[in-house]
Amino acid sequence: MTEVTASPATGAHDHGPVAGQYELSHLRSLEAEAIHIIREVAAEFERPVLLFSGGKDSIVMLYLALKAFRPGRLPFPVMHVDTGHNFDEVIATRDALVAETGVRLIVAKVQDDIDAGRVVETIPSRNPIQTVTLLRAIRENKFDAAFGGARRDEEKARAKERVFSFRDEFGQWDPKAQRPELWNIYNGRHHKGEHIRVFPLSNWTEFDIWSYIGAEKIPLPSIYYAHRRKVFKRDGMLLAVDRHLQPRADEKVFEATVRFRTVGDVTCTGCVESNAATVAEVVAETAVSRLTERGATRADDRISEAGMEDRKRQGYF
Repeated sequence: MTEVTASPATGAHDHGPVAGQYELSHLRSLEAEAIHIIREVAAEFERPVLLFSGGKDSIVMLYLALKAFRPGRLPFPVMHVDTGHNFDEVIATRDALVAETGVRLIVAKVQDDIDAGRVVETIPSRNPIQTVTLLRAIRENKFDAAFGGARRDEEKARAKERVFSFRDEFGQWDPKAQRPELWNIYNGRHHKGEHIRVFPLSNWTEFDIWSYIGAEKIPLPSIYYAHRRKVFKRDGMLLAVDRHLQPRADEKVFEATVRFRTVGDVTCTGCVESNAATVAEVVAETAVSRLTERGATRADDRISEAGMEDRKRQGYF
């Protein structure tokens, strides 16, 4: 992959490359934009935090943040909102990354809010109620900016959200009251109690993410690659048999070769049948996909046409 190439001067008197004139490759341009955004937040805000799920997007975002401040240490903590319904492979990767990089990890547990009576667990999936835990952790730690790994190509509500996304004192998002963003000028103005969600990967696609993972040799949880697993079908989606998710009496369990395109709460994250066992094979598979990973494998986005937007209005990631 070409990272930086000299661009020759044009005109009748062409005397070779012009000093300081370069063209970045597509991936390096995205990388530069993300690093600029991360550094801008570190300079402008007092208490930023990087939201980390252990999935591919948040892992790429963490690597970009580490690169942005190298050889120094990451100047803000990493926070995982833990539903308690995680894939074991994701938690293992999270802990290994924390040990390797030395970042400060904060774990905000949904179970703590259930035990304290702040939320009631009415359905098996804890995905909807983790918003309460997220907002509590932001409030208690006085974070004024929170990095998220959302991308605009994932889902239509995320497609219209700004890179710097304002949240009011209740953590809520109003899509009709977004601030203009011209070029690379970002508005982080906010009052006490309010905060800004920041999305450095907004302009990346799933294909870009996987291409970058391959270029940088970034390790991911093994479930992102093809493996054998017991699954069952529910509402047209393949779900994995897990201690947190069991099939109903009428749902047949079978073994298949699958991989996960996205990871989240076990109870609402589906997998796809695939033989892609390497980064190159996943990149090739992604190149011909016509359905986003959330549209294909996230049950929580199928609740309604505006499922994601409704959750984001309440303070969701």
